[in-house]
Order: sequence, then structure tokens, then C-alpha cells
Amino acid sequence: MNIMVFGLPGSGKSYFAERLAEKIDAEYVSSDRLRKELFPSRTYSDHEKAAVYDTMLKKLEETNTKKENLVFDATFYKKETRELFIKKAKNNSRFIEVWADEPVIKARLKESRPYSDADFEVHKLIKQEWEPLERPHLRLESRNDNIDVMLQKAMEYLKNEKKSN
Repeated sequence: MNIMVFGLPGSGKSYFAERLAEKIDAEYVSSDRLRKELFPSRTYSDHEKAAVYDTMLKKLEETNTKKENLVFDATFYKKETRELFIKKAKNNSRFIEVWADEPVIKARLKESRPYSDADFEVHKLIKQEWEPLERPHLRLESRNDNIDVMLQKAMEYLKNEKKSN
């Protein structure tokens, strides 16, 4: 199964996605980590974004043949990008949206994070360009004290989704 964890910068998606991958014994693929590997000096240009998502799509193709689980961690804020992943995953994809209240996001984005350079200005830019996902998916609120509840809800969602296929 391919699980796309998406949301705005500072929403808590990376923290959640990494723990979800551990819990379901899946490989964790982070757009922020890939960007740092691919580009020592990052500009967040369209070229960089395309290279990161292309690398993620290649990873998806590799694991499709192996029938392994993957958890992707990226903003996935454009419909066109999500559609590429849906098509490559051959209906074996699930989406989990992580969101947080703005004061929580502002506080998180003030802290230093090892892989992401996004600040609140980047958050606002992506929010302006956000294209909502219009297919069924799980939407989780991230607070600073509810990771266990988020993981529990995700596990229930994935279990129910697996049964329906």
C-alpha cells in the first residue's frame, strides 16, 4: 500500500508520517529529505520540486513490483501531482491529510527543523496555491499532544480501506 501523507508546511505531517511508517513497517519517503540530498543549496524552484516528485515516483514504481508499503511525506498541494501518484500506484494509494491551527503552525515554523527550510512565508505561499483533494481521504488535526490518537485513527482508516479492496 502507498500512503500519501500531505499538508501544509508546519502542519505536523512529517512527524506523523515517520511514526506511521514505523508503526506499519513501511519505508518512509520524505520530500524534504530528498530535496536536501538532491540539492545542497535549495531554492524551492519548480525545477527542484519536479526533481523531488520525480524521484518519489521512481521509488513508487520500484516498490510496486515488490509489493512493499510506502509512506510518502510531502505537501502534495497540487491536484496534478497527486494524480501522477494515483496513476502510478494503480489504485493502491491512500491519502491522509494533516492539518493544524495557524498558531500551532506559526510556533512550529519558528523552530529549527533538520530537513525543512520552510518558514511561515512559505506556508502562506503554498496555502494560496492549495488545491483541495476531492476524493475520500482521512483528515487529521495535529496538535502538540495527540500523536497517539492520530496514529490510532490512521491505523483504523487503513485497516478499513484494506478490507474494502
